[in-house]
Amino acid sequence: MRSSFAILVSAGLSFATAVAAQAPVQQTRVRGQIETVDGNTLTIKTVDGAAAKVALAPGYSVGGVVKATTADIKKGGYIGVGARPQADGSLMAIQVFIFPEAMRGTGEGHKPWGVLPDTSMTNATVAETVSRVDGANVMLTYPGGEQKVSINPDANIIMAAPAQGSELVTGAQVVMSAAKQADGSYSASRITIAKAGAQLPY
Repeated sequence: MRSSFAILVSAGLSFATAVAAQAPVQQTRVRGQIETVDGNTLTIKTVDGAAAKVALAPGYSVGGVVKATTADIKKGGYIGVGARPQADGSLMAIQVFIFPEAMRGTGEGHKPWGVLPDTSMTNATVAETVSRVDGANVMLTYPGGEQKVSINPDANIIMAAPAQGSELVTGAQVVMSAAKQADGSYSASRITIAKAGAQLPY
């Protein structure tokens, strides 16, 4: 088992686009709470109340996210914003991920967000921030464009944190992209743990 911020964020949270040489394997988003642990096999109660059995692949990686606030979003910082479009052409943030500096440039640009319908993902540099009591506005810039984003208090703002396989215990909140198997179970090579106080990522 490996712990890696870069692998976690780029694959586990869908903030980057992976390109494979072979035909892509269909991935399913699994989000929920660990109910049982049997070796490298987890039984997860998903957010919609179903049960999912997930086998962790040999050499799987683990990472974590912790709660952040708009105060952690700095001018010049690099963030990923999952958002819905507004009538005025701006975006309303659903989730904001603050990238570590070492991952600046990951998945840069504006594209559809495959996690929720009718949403987009913008990975970009914060050009300007305007804070207010009930949230913040940020202007994001990337090669070829820019996006104005409103961040309200109910947006899920998170950042990366170290995590270990020993934290995969009953009650842990986890999310992953997993490959569905013929028997209905899943296989995953990366898993993200929402640390205490952090909302489970989409």
